[in-house]
Amino acid sequence: MFESISQALQSVFAHKLRSFLTMLGIIIGIASIITIISSIKGTNEQIKENLIGAGNNVVTVQLYQNEMQYDMMYNQNPAGVSVIGEDTREELCKLDGVQEVSFYRSREYAESVYYLNTAFNGGVYGIDESYFAVNDYSIRQGRNFTQHDFENVRKVAILDETAAKTLFGSDDPVGKTIEIAKEPFTVVGIAVRGSAFQPVINSVEDYMMYAETGQGVVFLPESVWPIVYRFDEPQNVAVRATSTDDITAAGKSVADYLTANQIAEETAKNGFSYRNDDLLKRAEQLQEMSESTNNQLIWIAGISLLVGGIGVMNIMLVSVTERTHEIGLKKAIGAKRRRILSQFLTEAAVLTGIGGLLGVLGGIGMSKLISHFMDTPSAISIPAILAAAVFSILIGLIFGIVPAVKASKLNPIEALRRE
Repeated sequence: MFESISQALQSVFAHKLRSFLTMLGIIIGIASIITIISSIKGTNEQIKENLIGAGNNVVTVQLYQNEMQYDMMYNQNPAGVSVIGEDTREELCKLDGVQEVSFYRSREYAESVYYLNTAFNGGVYGIDESYFAVNDYSIRQGRNFTQHDFENVRKVAILDETAAKTLFGSDDPVGKTIEIAKEPFTVVGIAVRGSAFQPVINSVEDYMMYAETGQGVVFLPESVWPIVYRFDEPQNVAVRATSTDDITAAGKSVADYLTANQIAEETAKNGFSYRNDDLLKRAEQLQEMSESTNNQLIWIAGISLLVGGIGVMNIMLVSVTERTHEIGLKKAIGAKRRRILSQFLTEAAVLTGIGGLLGVLGGIGMSKLISHFMDTPSAISIPAILAAAVFSILIGLIFGIVPAVKASKLNPIEALRRE
């Protein structure tokens, strides 16, 4: 085997230009496929990040009636939907794919938040003690809510950076008092999200999904919520999954559990249920749309591999003709047909294998250049590289069969007579 490979390498390097021209179709085909697959993978990752957020494994579970989210801003507190307790938190954390949960209440478009004469129209959230940890928030300035704040129903607030800028401009908001539903709240801190994720908003649906991100949020302790909005209402649930790929399953498990245990049977018959925001499914749908187009490009690039394979067959037939005397001599001194067959198959596989390696390197380089100059996403796929290397060798074996069989069938006497 090693001897055959050594002879094949000697044959390739003995005719460098001819070998390179033979490999050119393989190089172009493999490089094109690697470039396209890298572009597909990069685009898919960008789609997922745009919808979910880089490194953000959190999915929201909310109350729905029929197909519409039950917005407490426009609806009454629903009868038959109980407030989620701490015992339920423990049960939810035991579900597969669920790492941690947080309960919160929200108004996405507050119309009653003021600082002096400046109005704020973003979100107001009543959060529990785990909300910031689950959603990857940290306190940039001031302090976090304390157990004392929750237990003593203290009217304190934390702003995110957007809300702080909207209400206070460049002034320091910590220690100042804002008005929420005509109730005074002391600002104790500014929260920032750890992820650098910035949503891409291309439609009204995207805007509705990320409205709180664009307008900013004022956070309150959940115990204070009834002071502002007059009653305890059903909470939303922020679910941190164990990984991004688990967010759909984790969100659905939590939604199903809450529907079964927090909603009375009669209320459920009226169309009430908990549902998760299936962002991963939406990302997958967009990825499929992207892949359907790029898969066509892969097939087109595959044509060059077919052309390259035909070129390999052609040059191997020429090689058999050139080395007829050599083949005859080997058979005359006892070389078996199988030995001749394996020699030429090995030479074809080595030829296309080198072409495949050069194609992989070229594809990686092309994907990096395209990503740099055209500012498009790209991600190298190791499985695609390995598959391309194996496929290039298979091309050599497949298209080298005919020349190898022809060489193995040569009559030694006839072969020795040829010059």
